[in-house]
Amino acid sequence: MRLSTITHTAYVTTVVLSMITGATMLMASSALDEERAAVANRYAFDKASFELDVEIFHMSDKAREYVITGNEEYLEDYGVVVAALRDTEDRLQHMEDAGATEIELATLTEAIDQANRLTNEQKQAIEAFQNGDAETARDILYSDHYEAELDLINSDVLRFQALLDQRTATEIEQAVQASRTWKTISELVLGLTALMFLGVLYFVLKRRILRPVSRLSDVVTRLADQDYDVDLSNFHNRDEISDMAKAVRIFRENGLERRRLEEKLERDLKLKTVLSRMTHRVQACESKDEVADVVRLFLPAILPGCPGRLYLFEKTDNIMRQASEWLVPADSAARFGPMDCWALRRGTLHQHGADQPDMPCEHLRSGEGKLPESGPEGGGAVSSVCVPLTAQREVIGLLYCEMPDGPAYRAHEHYIVMLAENISLSLANMGLREELQEQAMADSLTGLANRRQLEQRLGALLRDSQHTERCVSCIMMDVDHFKMLNDTYGHDKGDDVLREIARILQSHTREDGLAFRYGGEEFVILLPGVETEDALLRAEAIRSDIAAHRFHHDGIVIDGVTASFGVSTSPDICPDTRLVPTADAALYESKTSGRNRVTRGWVASSTDKVA
Repeated sequence: MRLSTITHTAYVTTVVLSMITGATMLMASSALDEERAAVANRYAFDKASFELDVEIFHMSDKAREYVITGNEEYLEDYGVVVAALRDTEDRLQHMEDAGATEIELATLTEAIDQANRLTNEQKQAIEAFQNGDAETARDILYSDHYEAELDLINSDVLRFQALLDQRTATEIEQAVQASRTWKTISELVLGLTALMFLGVLYFVLKRRILRPVSRLSDVVTRLADQDYDVDLSNFHNRDEISDMAKAVRIFRENGLERRRLEEKLERDLKLKTVLSRMTHRVQACESKDEVADVVRLFLPAILPGCPGRLYLFEKTDNIMRQASEWLVPADSAARFGPMDCWALRRGTLHQHGADQPDMPCEHLRSGEGKLPESGPEGGGAVSSVCVPLTAQREVIGLLYCEMPDGPAYRAHEHYIVMLAENISLSLANMGLREELQEQAMADSLTGLANRRQLEQRLGALLRDSQHTERCVSCIMMDVDHFKMLNDTYGHDKGDDVLREIARILQSHTREDGLAFRYGGEEFVILLPGVETEDALLRAEAIRSDIAAHRFHHDGIVIDGVTASFGVSTSPDICPDTRLVPTADAALYESKTSGRNRVTRGWVASSTDKVA
């Protein structure tokens, strides 16, 4: 006999025996239910008949107490008992539906009829008492006939309970006997099922379970050792073992995916480490050129295979200028206007590629007016990604990258945005520092450098002159009679005069000089590498321009504004440490000599000034 025939026969037989076992168990359970139902009915009938007997005697006692005492409370209690008796009678009327026999129902009906007659007699006695005939009422309730009726009711209730006990005992015995019979049958069928199971276990399970389970155990062991290359192609049967093999196959696929995700997580972790290192380096940069160098160094590591450029915005020329590039990008102009980039127009990331068609930026156009069709390494379409670098809604630069189309490279967009944010933050902080430094070093009225910057620049120039042996000249200038000008025309006019003089100084020191506001109406000009005679000529030219300049303020023209000058040169006239004091002493000499003149300095100790 073939194995498949044995398997099918054993399966069908087991199913039939199982059904028979289940049926016999259900029959045995049904017999037990009948036994419990008989006991429950016996309890319900017995309780109802007992309540009938008790309520009849209780009602009789209340009626007697009322006709003896005349207390209305007993009459009220009598009414309550009568109502309860009606409820009990109503329940007993439905006993036929609950399985009571005709003899039981006849006995119970007779007891109920007698109870009704007795109730009528009690009502007659109560009416007689209420009409003033107490004697008649007592005769009715205490007569021998009344007592006989009570005894007869009690007798009928006891006979009903006896019949009920007899019937219940018979039903219980029958139910117990049926339950034992069905239990025996179910045990026999269960034994046959066990024998069939052993046969199936011996002839079938050894081949269909033990061997596949053994192979599956080896697979699971190898998977537990993270050997995901194990073969699962030997499980073809449609059974539980194959389901387990399918689950193991899913576990293997999940393991492969988990390993891929772990590798990706490790790559992302390394990438984030490099990104964090770049962020720290960018934040530590002191100039935009340093930022460009950091970007050029780190971007190839963060975005491998994605060339690009970093552009910085030049406000003076209103153009985007290339600051650095990496991996030789295919196409993007080194300089272009902000309106040539859609990202700068829209203020958000803009991408153009084969799988994401969009308007190409004008700065991507090649000489023939079209975009390149190959990637950075000569194969595949390329997507251009432009991310604006902004701070406080102002454009400060642009990050441009070229990425081959594909899901692997589209995942880099997130990092491009993060890079743009970090670079923007660094450039914004740098611009803020420069602005604060410029404000700290500049005079707010004239726009010239202030005295603090004079000290810094003078120290640097003197140190350079020591190494290069070049001379440094200093011109100190003071506006003549400035207090009188303020008193005559007001401080606003005086401020305008100082601004005009500052512009004249800037025009004479644009190339090789440094002009500073020393304080009040005093100015200092440093001329690195200028000899004494040339410095005197420069001072004389400035003096002449100031004397010839016509100062205007609210339609008022002021002529005759002059200035006095003192000139010193290191090391020709004085040592480095005495450069400014010597020029100051020469200025004092110009003022004492009549003002509106240039005086060559010498080494002197006097530094007093004339207002």
